[in-house]
Amino acid sequence: MGETRGKDELGMKQAQNEQSEAGMQRDALGLGQRSVYLNSAALVLGFFLLALSSIHATDSPVRREWTVDGVVRQALVYAPSQARGEAAPVVFVFHGRGGTMHNAARNFGYHTLWPESIVVYPQGVPTPGVLIDLEGKMPGWQYGIGDHGDRDLKFFDAMLASLKEDYGVDEKRIYATGLSNGGAFTYLLWATRGDIFAAFAPCAAAAPQMARRFKPKPVLHLAGEKDSLVKFEWQQQTIDVLRRINQCGDGEPWEPGCTLYPSKIGAPVVAFIHPGGHEFPAKAPAIIVKFFKQHAKP
Repeated sequence: MGETRGKDELGMKQAQNEQSEAGMQRDALGLGQRSVYLNSAALVLGFFLLALSSIHATDSPVRREWTVDGVVRQALVYAPSQARGEAAPVVFVFHGRGGTMHNAARNFGYHTLWPESIVVYPQGVPTPGVLIDLEGKMPGWQYGIGDHGDRDLKFFDAMLASLKEDYGVDEKRIYATGLSNGGAFTYLLWATRGDIFAAFAPCAAAAPQMARRFKPKPVLHLAGEKDSLVKFEWQQQTIDVLRRINQCGDGEPWEPGCTLYPSKIGAPVVAFIHPGGHEFPAKAPAIIVKFFKQHAKP
């Protein structure tokens, strides 16, 4: 009977050991499965974050440099991925006096409104002003033909040439816009490089003296009625001259605050008049993009 009890106790210990080992195996299996699940979740999250970062990197303009007459010039350039294989529109955006390419990209945001286009935000260099900053301490753009050795016109030529090398550029859809001093430079581009462009959108600028060099082109001019720097009457004179050059008729409503003057020769003028001063309304970029999309070179 003692032997039987000993055998029973031994059997019970063996059964307990087997159950304990089985439990440990199940626990280990459970931990392994949970580890697989956690690793899989981490992997999926990693791919998601990588994709998200790639999207943001693609959506952000990238700084590029050019050396023009021995001077390093720079711009922020946004290029959609498809521009590597197919022709894309190009929009040049020139900041005002004292501005920067970074502020222009952040505040104007043309690349977010027209993500299918290549958008260039060039950086100006210290330039003596005509109305303010006569000593030229702030970054800006040349005003007239031949000023400063035409450094900014050469800069534009270098930027456009490299874009054509690196991307597909739709040469029927190249545009320029700018604010204040950048708007004046936009008019200078019209006077000196007009054949390149499909349309222009100068803002808070005037160019009555340069207008004799203009060939008819679609144009949107933005002006503030209370502009005390670039006087509204100067800008109104510029709009009147543009209407004559482009052979425009009577005006008709277009977007809010905008009057469209149809052209007999396919070069309409839009006067975007706002009640403010020397400023850039928040709705302006979307309206300018709409205008550009409607016009391409024949």
